[in-house]
Amino acid sequence: MTASPLMTVHGIVKTFGDQQVLADVSFELAPGEILGLIGANGAGKTTLLECVAGLLSTDAGEVRWRGSPLPSPRRKERLFYVPEFILPYPDQTAAEVLKFFREAHRQSLGRLEQLVRVLGMEPALGKSVGTLSKGYRRRFLLALGLLAPRPVLMMDEPFDGFDLRQTREVMDLLRQEAASGRSLVLSIHQLGDAQRVCDRLVLLSGGRVIGAGTLAELAAAARVPIGTNLEEVFLALT
Repeated sequence: MTASPLMTVHGIVKTFGDQQVLADVSFELAPGEILGLIGANGAGKTTLLECVAGLLSTDAGEVRWRGSPLPSPRRKERLFYVPEFILPYPDQTAAEVLKFFREAHRQSLGRLEQLVRVLGMEPALGKSVGTLSKGYRRRFLLALGLLAPRPVLMMDEPFDGFDLRQTREVMDLLRQEAASGRSLVLSIHQLGDAQRVCDRLVLLSGGRVIGAGTLAELAAAARVPIGTNLEEVFLALT
């Protein structure tokens, strides 16, 4: 990473009872970067996102913003986290909730209309949030996250429920966000998706970081040829 870190996560430890879920997890995030948290189910990705967002307490570690400590109560000023399993305002229509979020975050009507168009949300706007299908629910949550004007957007499994064409369209949208200067942290279990959209990757296994960097840097660490796909690199490191 050549740019000075926007956010630094250092030494995060989290235990539930006698089970250590995260062990000394550290990584950095640069401005305008798409960073992927990669690992199998149970690797600790969601717990890590919740700890960084300040939703879960930690047993050790800290989050720093441009070198200064960023305590949990202040993280919502800088970070917006979209969990995988959340259903805000289930009795309201998708249009009503999107309108509320747009107005609350002082976003233009044009911005909302763009997101609705790109995410293909039109057929779902009149439906209550609680009745949305899995695919439309993911689109709806993506729209909420993209309407929140925070420097860092963190998302858990942003491509879950999308077909190949939809996934590519969402990737293009996220790249546009990064190009505008926003930083994204994405938890992804599909390695092919992660390889296509992420600038750098943090590989997790058993709650530990087993590698971090660009795909080329990870390939070098795994002692496999440059150009090896992420799946093979991940297997070599684990």
